[in-house]
Order: sequence, then C-alpha cells, then structure tokens
Amino acid sequence: MNSEPSWDFYRSFLTVLQHGSLSAAARELGLTQPTIGRHVDALELAIGAELFTRSPNGLLPTDAALALKPYAETLAATTAALLRTASSQRERVAGTIRISASEVIAVEVLPAILGPLQDAHPELQIELSASDAIEDLVNREADIAVRMAEPQQDALVVRRIGDIPLGFHAHRRYLERYGIPQSVADLAHHRLIGFDRQTAYVRLVMKRYPVPDGIKFAYRTDSNLAQLAAIRAGVGIGLCQIGLAQENADLVHLLADAFNIPLGTWVAMHESLKSSPRCRVTFDALVNGLQDYYRYSTRTG
Repeated sequence: MNSEPSWDFYRSFLTVLQHGSLSAAARELGLTQPTIGRHVDALELAIGAELFTRSPNGLLPTDAALALKPYAETLAATTAALLRTASSQRERVAGTIRISASEVIAVEVLPAILGPLQDAHPELQIELSASDAIEDLVNREADIAVRMAEPQQDALVVRRIGDIPLGFHAHRRYLERYGIPQSVADLAHHRLIGFDRQTAYVRLVMKRYPVPDGIKFAYRTDSNLAQLAAIRAGVGIGLCQIGLAQENADLVHLLADAFNIPLGTWVAMHESLKSSPRCRVTFDALVNGLQDYYRYSTRTG
C-alpha cells in the first residue's frame, strides 16, 4: 500500500498556511472545511508532527509547518508548470502562459500588448507576475520573462529590445510651486523621490551617475510603481521611463542633457518552449510590442 501523502494534502496545507484558517482555505480551493481538515490531519499523520496550533487570530504554523512550506511551494509551482505545459500541447494557440515582468512594465506597458494578443487568440490564458524579483526560467517559475538585466543562464532564447531611457520628471504643479532645477546640483533644493534601500541596481546607477553631495531623497519607497505614482501626484522630482512620462502632458522632463539613464531590456524564454504555439506567439508579441515602445520612448525622449 502506498503511504505517500497525496498532493491534495500539500495543496490544502499550503492554502491554510497562506490564509490562516480552514474556512478561508476551503473557499479558496472550492472544497468543504471538513475536507481541508482531513487533508491537514492526514499530512500530520504522515509526517508525525503537528502543523498548526489554534489561537484567537486563527491557525498558527508550527516549526514543522514552516519547514515544509518551501517544499510545498515548490510542488505548487511544479504542478502549475506541468499543467501549463500540458495545456499547450495542441497546435492552436491555447492554454495558460506565465509571464514575469517588472512592476512598471507589467502595469504600464504590457496590457496594451497582451490585450490585442488575447483578442487574436481567445483561448490563450495569461498569468502575469508583476514583480521586480527575477523568476527562474530554467526551473519554469515563468514561461517568458521581460528582464531589465541581461539573462545569464544557458538554454534560453533571448531577444534584446534596447535601452529604454529614464530621466528626471516632475508634475507641472510641483514645478510651479518650487521652480525648475537648472542643474543637477539644484536638486539639493528640491523634494526628491527615490529608493528606501540601496539595491544592487541602485548602487550600479549611483556608481555610473554619481549624485552630488547634499542631495537626499525626501520621499522614499522601494516600489517603482509607488515612485511613479508620487511623480504623477506632484509629490516631487523622480526618475521614470521617458516613454511613460510622454503620455502625460503635465509631466516635465528635467535636466535632459545632464542626466539620462539607459534601462537595458530583454525578453527571454527557455529554448524548450520554442515549439509551443502559445509561447512562440506570446514571445513574438512581447518582442514586437516592446520594440514599438522602445522606439516611441527614444523618438519622443
């Protein structure tokens, strides 16, 4: 008799871990609460350890549950990749494809590309991961990725889009109140929008484009989307993609001759997906759409 726990047990366990209660997990998975409870009990019996303790705030994970969590997450990612692959084994463009892209690109640029793609291929389903974290294409955490760093892994199909330009921008409302900086040094007298932590990318930018002494960020957030929203709201001066700023007549490009950062952009997928109709069509749509965006950014910038 096979005593290995069913994948259903791990799925229920992971969902309880994510939502903190049996009832919430049941709603998420479309199962009954007793069924979720039986799955957790069966997994506890199989591993010989308690996974949750009850508290006024719901079910709290034990040390055993936290130790199992990364493995359950790996199982979930692998199962999702398996289903996406299985759904693509037809000649027509159909099934699910997972795309990874930075927050700003995913929210501001890709919808205009992916909407027409789905109009042309109604059976194509898209999962869009909007995150500045890099998902592993070799291990199939995503099918296709739009990267702002050149992919280094082997066995990838990669197309370089170009250097999307970034520049300092501010809303006219802010500039009417505080004036227009005429030099980089003038930024010391303005409210700057920037990062809360010095990530690898931020350190690289500061190394290539040294910031003069006395210039500090008055509005800090690690989210590029939050920075863009603050610029649009007139909070202060910040960096954003020139192509996005050109779509808003109230955003003014500042110090264009003195400060311009190229943001290298690539589209990549695993070479084993070249024969998949859904991946091939989506890859081509992303490359063509992002190249159009790049040309627009550099033409109007």
